[in-house]
Amino acid sequence: MKQPLIGLTLDSDEGEGIARTARYGMRANYADAIAEAGGMPVGLPHAPDAVESYADRLDALVVTGGAFDVDPAMFGDNTKHATVTLKPNRTNFELGVTKAMLARKKPVLGICGGEQLLNVILGGTLIQHIEDEVSDSLLHEQPNPRNTPGHAVKVTPGSLLHRISGLDEIKVNSAHHQAVKSVGPGVVVNAVAGDGVIEGIEDPRLPFCIGVQWHPEFRIVDADKKLFQALIAAASPK
Repeated sequence: MKQPLIGLTLDSDEGEGIARTARYGMRANYADAIAEAGGMPVGLPHAPDAVESYADRLDALVVTGGAFDVDPAMFGDNTKHATVTLKPNRTNFELGVTKAMLARKKPVLGICGGEQLLNVILGGTLIQHIEDEVSDSLLHEQPNPRNTPGHAVKVTPGSLLHRISGLDEIKVNSAHHQAVKSVGPGVVVNAVAGDGVIEGIEDPRLPFCIGVQWHPEFRIVDADKKLFQALIAAASPK
């Protein structure tokens, strides 16, 4: 059977050293998780004019995380917290390619910042800095290594995430200072942390449209592996 082609959004920097040329980057475990689940991973350079062509050729999309934030103006907030860091070129590309994939009803998985962008695309809003907006919040930027759990999330019964994982609770890693504040019409919250912070969303109107706040590419529990397996299954020819 032909391996489904899974697009992975890339991070970028301004370049260092003699060349001073911008570079793309991505942690290897994103690609490893896709390959382990049976897909063919491919990184997507930030080419806004190519998003429709990307969406035509890809079988699924993973919007990866990164140390930056969605512009608050995108969800109607005219303030910007001091901790907010922007990467406009990356965000604009991810916005375009994600919308193109959703328009084709192709599978999309948003991870961490990718989940936040997905939520904004689906009509939701974001908490700009958890510690300032959530009283007695958990440590969502965990001090322990990312390949170990930071806290647990409660999984919404009947959600696609619940059907995929088969669990009512998942132990997750945590590396974020923002989170989903509200979801758009028709969007389902599929996971919540003990402090009430939304940790996962999905759109049941689409065959596979899931965002998770944690980093399942580290595959610290079986539920993480099952999420990628489900993505590949949704992307595979029927």
